[in-house]
Amino acid sequence: MNSNEDNTTTPQALSDLITALSEGERTTYNHIIHSTKLNANAFEKYASWSNECYTRNCIVDNEKFELILICWCKGHRTSIHDHGGEECWVKVIEGEFKETIYKQDEVGKLIVFKSTISKPNDITYMKDFMGFHRLENISKKRSMSLHLYAKPIRKCNVFNEVSKTFVSKNLDYDTIA
Repeated sequence: MNSNEDNTTTPQALSDLITALSEGERTTYNHIIHSTKLNANAFEKYASWSNECYTRNCIVDNEKFELILICWCKGHRTSIHDHGGEECWVKVIEGEFKETIYKQDEVGKLIVFKSTISKPNDITYMKDFMGFHRLENISKKRSMSLHLYAKPIRKCNVFNEVSKTFVSKNLDYDTIA
């Protein structure tokens, strides 16, 4: 067996990714999302755009996982937030993103822990024990990112920049497949 072969297939279509996640367990999601090779055109039918704010476009939502395509215009960014206790993988489809991770100091003040830049096919991972994060489209164009949550996230804590406190926010979709 050469180094490019293994016992699993690499998902090459969005339907393959969905099947692999549906048949897999949470412990296999990291491998599945990392081995998936998808082109931006695979997401055309799920993409919707707003000049005001990024859009959350649901591809799959079941009891095991949630797969969301987020479409961003230039300069769009999330609030600082957690993931409601669930795991999150973000795969860049198109564009370039800055992820900033924050931790709370001993008095509860948020401080920047680290920032990273992600480009197409790069994957980031986040779980609440790692801190809070913000994603920002730093491309000079529209961009897309694929978000895998195990399990689905119905609400999360979002940092209110004015009051400097976290507030609970119910999550919804802009479009549903």
